[in-house]
Amino acid sequence: MFDFMNIMNKVKEAQAKIKEKQAELVHLTAEGEAGAGMVKVIVNGHRQMVDIAIDESLMTPEDKDMLKDLIVAAANKAYESMDKTIKEEMQKATEGMMPNIPGMDMGSMFG
Repeated sequence: MFDFMNIMNKVKEAQAKIKEKQAELVHLTAEGEAGAGMVKVIVNGHRQMVDIAIDESLMTPEDKDMLKDLIVAAANKAYESMDKTIKEEMQKATEGMMPNIPGMDMGSMFG
């Protein structure tokens, strides 16, 4: 039989750790690049783009459409990388805190 009070305390402890970790995510960064590094995008753990670098050779009217595509591709790679990092960080923050309940994937809460 489960100790309900113990489980509730663990849940509250996990919630506090998650909230603390979420506040720290702003300090994490991930980079995505496209066009063999000609476009680089950096995002933070709050899913905000914080920097972009574009090779000057792409700054021509003829390359406008290609540049847009490269920016989107680089940003998507950066966000994908950050999503993975966030999930890993949140799993580490709550590791061993919650009981292992069959069929309940705690990791999916953060993805």
